[in-house]
Order: sequence, then structure tokens, then C-alpha cells
Amino acid sequence: MKHLLKSALVAATLAAAPALADAVKINAVTLAPKPVYINKPFAQFVEEVNEKFAGEIEITWRGGPEVMPPFKQAEGVRNGAMGMTYTSPSYYQGLVPTSGTMNLSFKNYDEISATDYHERMTELHAEKDLILVGEIPATQLNFQIYMKDEVSGLEDLKGKRIRVFPTLLPLVQALGAEPIVLPMGEIFTALERGAIDGYMQGPLGQAEQFGGLVKTVIQPGVYRAGFPVLVNKDIWAEMSPDLQQRLTTFLRDDFAPRMDSIWAEDIAASRKAMEDAGFNFLELPADEAARYEKIAMDAAWDVTAANAGADIAAELRGMLDK
Repeated sequence: MKHLLKSALVAATLAAAPALADAVKINAVTLAPKPVYINKPFAQFVEEVNEKFAGEIEITWRGGPEVMPPFKQAEGVRNGAMGMTYTSPSYYQGLVPTSGTMNLSFKNYDEISATDYHERMTELHAEKDLILVGEIPATQLNFQIYMKDEVSGLEDLKGKRIRVFPTLLPLVQALGAEPIVLPMGEIFTALERGAIDGYMQGPLGQAEQFGGLVKTVIQPGVYRAGFPVLVNKDIWAEMSPDLQQRLTTFLRDDFAPRMDSIWAEDIAASRKAMEDAGFNFLELPADEAARYEKIAMDAAWDVTAANAGADIAAELRGMLDK
């Protein structure tokens, strides 16, 4: 219960407005277009919130990148251009340098939630005038390397151009490859035109999007997926402290734990679809896989320490390491 009490204190310091008679209306935007698989939990979140908090909160999901560019959504929420975003934690590291740490773990959501990680991240977001309501986790959706050509090991990646999102950039650099930061919607064209040699992405939807373009998938995957739900501070202030706490508790203690383990069947189906589409899976030997995972973590945390400070990086890593 300690994290709930800390969340309550943070919420109370951010806003102490009386409850309004009318529902608080929130326009929301997502990192990907509505039909994309990673939005499935957010669609359910919007539905459940609008039902559970009927008359108090009303979320309208406006769309994805066609409404606001993915890398600008957090800033759009901060400055009031949008009320809420469901985004990648790495898309706004320039605003909140520790945001990408949400990916940097091999723990599941319940294990992370048992620490003070989400409470500390709430404080760090508040310092940048952003409300972190919580995250919608997808621990099973770790990130794999997909290559256009056949590769036989990590050494073959040296000099290759690999699309990443910002959290993955230090790892790809550490492997001797050239990281190219692109939104998800630009991967296909870049791969097709030869602007990149590969990309890093989760395990779902790859055969449907990239069949005929990918030859090799390197495993194991690294890190974890988790999608922060950010709210504009002025909209948050329209809610009473009680409503703020109830929404935070609903996301962190009810909704999020239910979402963390919903992907197993989809992952298995996606693996078969990729095999049928001619994707070859390169399973790294155990010692090489362990080395790869260590490179991934050390490289990312070194950058976090440089950008956010060694003490904060060490504090957060202590909560996220196995």
C-alpha cells in the first residue's frame, strides 16, 4: 500500500481542485494508428475508464500519428495541445531523460510494481510538468533484431544500418552497427528502399508488414515493453484529489496487471506466421545471449546516467534489475 499513499501525496501536490459537476473531457492520441496491435490495450483502457468513471471522466481517442507526430506527443500533452497520450517511453527522453528506463528490465509488471519505481517516475515526470498516470505494460513484447539479409551472429551486424527507437540506440551502437531513429510507420519504406539494413521491433505483426523483406530474426529479444499514459497537468487539476487517486489506482493496480500477460497466444501465432513467410530465426547460444543481454542493459543505463545523473540512474536500476 505504500506506493498508493505516495501516489496520493504526489497527486495532491499537483492539484487540489474541487470535483466538478461535469465530466472531465480528455482528448487522447497514441504513438501508432488506431488499428495497430499495440493500441489494443489502450482501446480497452479508454472503454473501461469511460464506463467505470461515467459522469466523471470522458476520454475521446482522436487517433495516432495522423493527429500528432509520435515524437511530439508528450510535449503536446505538456503544453496542452493534447490531453493524454499513450506513447513509447523512449519517444520523449529529451523531455524526461529517465522515461526510457521503463523498457530497461527483465522483470514483469508485478515485480516492478512491488518497488517504488512508478512512484519515483511520477515524481520525475511531475518535475517536467507531466502527469504520469501509470503504464500499460507488455513485458512479453521484448525487442528483436530483424535483418534484410542472412546473418550468422552479432559480428555480422557491424556497420549495418538498423532502425531503432531512442532506448535501443546505445545497444545498436555497442554492437558496432549504425542506429537510425525512425517512427514505426517509416520502417517499411526505409527497408524497401535500402535506407536501412534492418530494424528492432517487438514480436507481433512482422510477417504481415514485412513478409518478403526480412530474412533473419535474431533472438533472444531484449528489454520489455511498457507504454506510459501521460495527462496534461491542467486537465489533471480539473479532477478532485479523490478522482485523481481512483484513476491512478485503477490503472496501476487493476488494469495494468491484467494487461501484462495477454500476449502469449498472439506471440505464438506471430512466430508461426513469420516462419511461414520465410523469416529465419537465429537463436544465439546461451553464452552469447547472456553477453548480448548484458551489453543491452549496460549500454542503455550508461546513457541514462549521462543524461539524468548517475545517482538517479543507479536508484532506478536498483528497482528494475533482476
